[in-house]
Amino acid sequence: MKFITPISIALLVLLDQITKIWTVNHFQNTGAENIVLWPGVLELTYVENRGAAFGMMQGKVWLFVLITAAVLGVILWYWRSIPENKSGVWMKIALVLVVSGAIGNLIDRVFIHYVRDMIYFSLIDFPVFNVADMCVVGGVILLFPILLFGELELEDTKKVNNED
Repeated sequence: MKFITPISIALLVLLDQITKIWTVNHFQNTGAENIVLWPGVLELTYVENRGAAFGMMQGKVWLFVLITAAVLGVILWYWRSIPENKSGVWMKIALVLVVSGAIGNLIDRVFIHYVRDMIYFSLIDFPVFNVADMCVVGGVILLFPILLFGELELEDTKKVNNED
């Protein structure tokens, strides 16, 4: 996992940045407003998000940069204490997703002062998002059962080890 982690983070950040670059280039070059992938369900569009999720706190770019840097620092500090068991592996996978998404959107905020979003679920009129957002949300969703049930697994492991 030592080498897989930075490679995974780099690949996910690269995927995020490539989709953002492609989206900007496509919509600027064609003048299109959207691309319907699945009529009434899924579209690609282009939105410059100068706030947080759902467009909250517009114009607070540097606040988000500081918060993201702090969160990344806490995750890196916590990383060393993650146990080397099944629960720990899933925790690391979840944190790789969160870190990748955070870095992807941090790059946008630092260099262009907004986040490029492009994926739109028109079926439920969900706010437009990007690959980095999917990574963060996926990682957080994966963290919930780990945080709720992971400790139980650790306790069971300790009991088995103490019986030997």
